[in-house]
Amino acid sequence: MSNHALAERHRLAELLAAAGPDAPTLCAGWTTRDLAAHLVIRERRADAAAGIRVGALADWTHRVQSAYAERPYEELLKLFRSGPPLFSLFALPGADEAANTVEYYVHAEDVLRAADGWTPSPVPAGRAEALWRRLPLLARLEAGRRSPVRLVLRRPDGQSLTIGPAGSPTVQLTGEPGELLLFTYGRGTRTTLTVDGPPDALEALRHVLPLPPQQ
Repeated sequence: MSNHALAERHRLAELLAAAGPDAPTLCAGWTTRDLAAHLVIRERRADAAAGIRVGALADWTHRVQSAYAERPYEELLKLFRSGPPLFSLFALPGADEAANTVEYYVHAEDVLRAADGWTPSPVPAGRAEALWRRLPLLARLEAGRRSPVRLVLRRPDGQSLTIGPAGSPTVQLTGEPGELLLFTYGRGTRTTLTVDGPPDALEALRHVLPLPPQQ
């Protein structure tokens, strides 16, 4: 069985190392050093990781992450490369694959696509299928609840997923599973998606979810 999370962990670590500690990312306000610190506390500091999702704990998370960001960059990358410690929830059987395949794919692209002149990296077929399997739940949580229009997320082979409010105008986005996933996470301006829909629907969507620049 392929370990997509482990492969994406290695890819992300290599991208972070190549970019250096002060490179931009697509995570608003974060450099590569900030992203590396986030990745480390997420699987090593359960007391701080909760603030990633829980607003009331965000200040504590920010303080812990800022402290980790002051560590040597190579130390952060070494901790990330080594994987979750035994006491981490991510060390439970299957947890890394379930929770981190998408996480690491998105953040690897956050590093790659923040650079000038970026080009999409080929995604192995098995990994693309793994991303597609995770897309329905994540798309509904991330984009479906925010979109003012009906969204049809379509692969080039014709498989599709429909989310968003029924009865509203429809916008269709076509691209590979990884590109569709990045759109649902708000990275639409750095995707290669093709977008079709009524102008009013596109304008309404653009206010809440970024679209590729040609749209």
